[in-house]
Amino acid sequence: MDRRAMVAALTTVVLWASAFVAIRAAGEYFAPGALALGRLAAGTLTLLVFLLIRREGLPKREAWPGIAGAGVLWFGAYMVVLNWGEQLVDAGTAAMLVNVGPILIALLGGWLLREGFPGRLLAGLAVSFAGAVVVGLSMSGRGHAPVLGVVLCLLAAITYAGGVVSQKPALKHASALQVTTFGCLIGTVACLPFTGQLLDGLATAPAGATLSMLYLGVFPTALAFTTWAYALARTTAGKMGSTTYAVPAVVVLMAWAVLGEVPGWLSLAGGVLCLAGVAVSRTRRKREPVLT
Repeated sequence: MDRRAMVAALTTVVLWASAFVAIRAAGEYFAPGALALGRLAAGTLTLLVFLLIRREGLPKREAWPGIAGAGVLWFGAYMVVLNWGEQLVDAGTAAMLVNVGPILIALLGGWLLREGFPGRLLAGLAVSFAGAVVVGLSMSGRGHAPVLGVVLCLLAAITYAGGVVSQKPALKHASALQVTTFGCLIGTVACLPFTGQLLDGLATAPAGATLSMLYLGVFPTALAFTTWAYALARTTAGKMGSTTYAVPAVVVLMAWAVLGEVPGWLSLAGGVLCLAGVAVSRTRRKREPVLT
C-alpha cells in the first residue's frame, strides 16, 4: 500500500480499538439490536452529509451486489450478533472467537477473489492469531462461556469475513465513501425491527451512554469503515484482514491509558505477537511463492 493507504488502515485500527471502550459504556443500557441500530443510524447520517458535500451520487450498478452483501452481513448482522455475544461471554473469549474472522477473510479471499495464499500472509496470520489467543486468555476471568455466546461470536466472525469479501469487488466500481455510505444505509434498514428497543433505551439511558452510541456511529463506523474501504481498495482482502490483528494490541494500550487498566505481562506479550504477525503478513520476499 502507499503511505495514504497505510495511514487509513492505521486510523481504522485505532478507531475500531476505541469502539471496545464505547461499547462497554453503551452496552449496559441498550439492547444489542438497539445499539447496532443507533450506531448505524448515526453513521449513515454522517456519511450522507459527506456524500452530499463531495457530490459523489449513487454508485454504479455493478457495485450494488457487493454493497448489499456487506451491508447485510457486516454492517447489519455482524454488529447485532457481536453485541449480543459479548453480553453472554467474557471479553477474552469473545476476542479469541471473533479473531477467527481475519483467517476466514484470507481463505475466502484466496478462493473467491483469487488472491492466492502467500506463505508470509499465512505465517503472519498464525502468529497474530496466537497473540490474540494470548490476549484473550489474559482478559478472561473464571466466568463461563455459554454455548449460545460462543455460537454468536463465531457467527460474528463469519459475517465479518463474508462482508469484507463482498465489499472488495464493489470497490472496483465505486469509491470508498460510496461503498461505506450505502452499505451502512442497508445495514440500518436491516436493523429497523429494533426501533422500539432503541426508543426505549433512549428514554432511560444516561447521557453518557447515548453519547457513546453516537461516538460509535460517527467515528468507529462512519470514519473508520471509510478509511478501511479506502485501504482495502489498494491491497488484498487477506492482508487487510491481517491488519486488524493490531486491534487487540491497541485495545490493551488504550485500556491502560483511558481506563487505568494496567495490563499484565501476558497481555503485553500477546499484543507484541499480534503486531509481529501483522508485520510478517504485510511484508514479502521478492518473487514470493504463492501456495495454490
